[in-house]
Amino acid sequence: MSEKKYSKDHEWVEINDNIATVGITLHAAESLGDIVYVDINSIGKTLSQFEKFGEIESVKAVSDLYVPISGKVVEINEELLNSPEFVNEDCYEKGWIIKIEIANMDDLNNLLDSNEYEKII
Repeated sequence: MSEKKYSKDHEWVEINDNIATVGITLHAAESLGDIVYVDINSIGKTLSQFEKFGEIESVKAVSDLYVPISGKVVEINEELLNSPEFVNEDCYEKGWIIKIEIANMDDLNNLLDSNEYEKII
């Protein structure tokens, strides 16, 4: 696995070969509070960078989810359908949301590294 990259919308992405695993950051999970529902209806869709791919609902609010890298959604974390609290418990491992077959590696240039992300939060 490579180093994570981050969007200004508080999503993270980690690249393994040509597959990107995507989730929301710890900062986003803590800000939202207890996650009660994750709506991911983008399986099989090809999305452009920063396009909406779903919604996440907490006891506080409903927030849109935006894909940090262009590509085709090849997998969703089915466990979140029954256990959305995984996002709060472990947003970087058990709480990942989707996996994308990457269309354009250059999209990574539009994302932040961990130091840059820390500065905006």
